[in-house]
Amino acid sequence: MNFPTKLVEEAVNEISRLPGIGKKTAMRLALHLLKADESVTVDLASALVNLRTKTRWCRNCHHLSETEVCSICSGMRRDKGTICVVEDSRDVIAIEETSQYQGLYHVLGGIISPMAGVGPEELKVESLVERASSSEVREVIMAISPTMEGDTTVFYLSKKLRDCSVKISSIARGVPLGGELEYADALTLGRSILTRTEYQ
Repeated sequence: MNFPTKLVEEAVNEISRLPGIGKKTAMRLALHLLKADESVTVDLASALVNLRTKTRWCRNCHHLSETEVCSICSGMRRDKGTICVVEDSRDVIAIEETSQYQGLYHVLGGIISPMAGVGPEELKVESLVERASSSEVREVIMAISPTMEGDTTVFYLSKKLRDCSVKISSIARGVPLGGELEYADALTLGRSILTRTEYQ
């Protein structure tokens, strides 16, 4: 690709590092930013810097937050007796879109995947066990994508939680086998939460 200036080349190279954006799309975005009012680029740059420097992880559930405890964990109307375990924050966002779940979450930060070199030690497992040991918690819902790695993770977590006095359930298989939770439509995902089954 021919670049009119070194500055454009640098911008295109950085933009194209984002997932799903190739060089051509990156070039269109860079040229758009050049044509737009300067404040558009400045505001975008400022928002990205704030995103990177001010975003925190909730000390309770490990979801995205601007404060020490996220808005979900601190929400007065949330059911503190239910914890929904998910792979990452994208899954929290997807489930929240359904408006079918009013409990708390626990973000693992990934799933067990020996092929990718991810073991239980890399995940937020111990803090989940600690939370589930609370007398306030009645149920832990496994909302992990139904893949081989996801099923392995659910099996491992259920063994870790067996000494806790909680019901362990799993979302219904309305989510297609091998599918990713974040790509399921809101209606299917909402129904799978409502029709969850006890994990055996």
